[in-house]
Amino acid sequence: MIGDKGLVSAGVGLALVVTTGFFAVQDAVGGDEGSRARSALTVIAPAAAGGGWDLAAREFQQATRTDSIVNNVQVVNVPGAGGTIGLGQLSRLEGEPTTVMITGAAMVGGVEMGGSPVRLSDVTPIARLTDDFEVIAVPANSPWQTLDDFVEAWKEDPSIPVGGGSAGSPDHLVAGQLAEAAGLDPADLHYTPHAGGGELTISLLSDAGGTVRIGVTGFNDFRDLIEGERLRALAVVAPERLDGFDVPTTAELGYPSVDLVNWRGIVAAPGIGEEDRDELLAITEEMYGADSWQEAIDRNYWEQNWAGPEEFAEFLTDEEIRIRTLMTDLGLISGS
Repeated sequence: MIGDKGLVSAGVGLALVVTTGFFAVQDAVGGDEGSRARSALTVIAPAAAGGGWDLAAREFQQATRTDSIVNNVQVVNVPGAGGTIGLGQLSRLEGEPTTVMITGAAMVGGVEMGGSPVRLSDVTPIARLTDDFEVIAVPANSPWQTLDDFVEAWKEDPSIPVGGGSAGSPDHLVAGQLAEAAGLDPADLHYTPHAGGGELTISLLSDAGGTVRIGVTGFNDFRDLIEGERLRALAVVAPERLDGFDVPTTAELGYPSVDLVNWRGIVAAPGIGEEDRDELLAITEEMYGADSWQEAIDRNYWEQNWAGPEEFAEFLTDEEIRIRTLMTDLGLISGS
């Protein structure tokens, strides 16, 4: 869980190792200042390999490589504490113009949950890129055929645990929204956090009977298992049904307030100059318009949701307020 001393220590240790790698990359980059990011760019994925942040970082890497937008792009994973280890790492690269980081709603929750001294307002917003949708699913042999089936059982027994990612993650907040929409007290939600979609899947599908019987996570974490009919999707948290999947949205099912979207965006180090920021923005805009990025959007069932630096900065301010309010309602943080 967030706050575990061993996890944080490991994350900090890894972050220190990564720092050395960052400066080695910077020392190796030649040419004039304005072209450095075009020569070599480092993308921080603030989580372990295999998760949503890592997927977004590697799709960004692939698109910029495929379309020759940047000569050399590397992804570095800096996991821990809801993304805030990676955020802290980026914040220490003051003025460094060749490193960016994937961010998203989970990081806003991680900052609030862990009391991080570094916030997204302390780094440089470049662009919001996509929306990444959540899914609510059960094992194929579950007696709950529909979301209403689960909600009725939940009302009778509010102690039924709901599984998802880390405490304070979009998974957790969607579960809280659903509890509130069902007429339950969100503060009484029995949420069981997991290290990622893989661990949650093991828990759901355990032959011995896992710790949870229903899970909330990013759609891509469960997509193969839904297609393989090992999991049954009860609902997607999206404005409309996802192409190719006959799964209703929470709004369709009468829960329009269950609407949290796990967006993805790009931020850069604090203190970079206007010229460097504009170069990173130009790289991101070119990537965003490339066919290879559109293929990634389609492949991962994301939705394009572009916002440039100024609009993205305003969005982040509003998102902090929204998520802080929701977390307060859930009893995860103090309202003071």
